[in-house]
Amino acid sequence: MKKDIHPKYFDCKVHCGCGNEFVTRATVKELRIEICSVCHPFYSGKQKFVDTAGRIEHFQKKYAKTAAKQASKGN
Repeated sequence: MKKDIHPKYFDCKVHCGCGNEFVTRATVKELRIEICSVCHPFYSGKQKFVDTAGRIEHFQKKYAKTAAKQASKGN
């Protein structure tokens, strides 16, 4: 096997956007993440909407228009 081809591993301190911090091992010494297992909806059971520039409202308006058209065609 070739020598010195594997990356160096360090104790890595991970900082989440929710305030949770933990230590793991990685090729970098520090990570900043947006979501972790403490705040992720799948693990926490809480639903969290991340609305960027009104995407949810845009979708609801668009869907309301198509639903209204289909309802008027059905009558």
